[in-house]
Amino acid sequence: MNATSSPPDCPPPPPAPQPAGAVITNRRRWWVHLLLISAYVLLVGVVGREHSETHTHIPALSHTAGGLLIVCTIELLLFALVLGLALVASRASRDDLLLRWRRGFWPVPLGIGYSVALRLAVGIIMMAAGIVLIVTHVMTVQSLQEFAVANRPDVEAIVDISAMRHNPLYFWLALTVASFGVAGLREELWRSAFLAGLRSLWPQHFGSRPGRILAVAIAAFMFGLGHLGMGLIAVLFAGLLGFGLGLIMIFHRSIWPAVIAHGMFDATSLALLPWIVEKLPEIQRTLGH
Repeated sequence: MNATSSPPDCPPPPPAPQPAGAVITNRRRWWVHLLLISAYVLLVGVVGREHSETHTHIPALSHTAGGLLIVCTIELLLFALVLGLALVASRASRDDLLLRWRRGFWPVPLGIGYSVALRLAVGIIMMAAGIVLIVTHVMTVQSLQEFAVANRPDVEAIVDISAMRHNPLYFWLALTVASFGVAGLREELWRSAFLAGLRSLWPQHFGSRPGRILAVAIAAFMFGLGHLGMGLIAVLFAGLLGFGLGLIMIFHRSIWPAVIAHGMFDATSLALLPWIVEKLPEIQRTLGH
């Protein structure tokens, strides 16, 4: 062989096995991470339920623009504290949390497109479920309508509809800070942290593609429980939405398309709320006939 020839390519050596004590310590760290993240979303659901039952005239986002900003700031700081403690425990990397921004400008149009697709998909699934219940005689058309009216999402527990109509600053803060900050960024960071915990503790179950989808389904179930304060239909709706957002996240290996999709979804929903609430009695009368 020529003296100047380069040696043949060799595969990198396998990583050195960790001592048993280090593996146990690492698992303990991830257990603390996962328990903190899980407890946070369950606590949000319980507090939301308690608020809706005991503060029937006080929306979670207050009645004023200033109150909305204060509530959003507190929500973000509390989540930052919980997430920070979880990350200190687990030492999760930005790749564990899927924080890399990929493909240049594309996450923005992808997120907008996904928000439309998610709205259509969730609506179709909910309609299909209603049709199945009627066809299988589990419920009649009338009983399904009564169930939908009795369990409609309690949006008034979240925002002040009158303020959305008459206070432009409140309206735009709800569409930006609340939708993209508290909902989009906070909730997708929660999802990525929860998925990271499952992957790290049980890589044999949640490391493959089917396993990652199963993890997304578990996260969606937890995410739905976080909306207990808005009623049963809101829990189901949020669970379906969370499943779609989780699939977007693992498909792109990045939280950002899901963050933008979530923010756009919530912003457009809030923008339509005043019109929906105004037309709801008329819609209910039409369905009743």
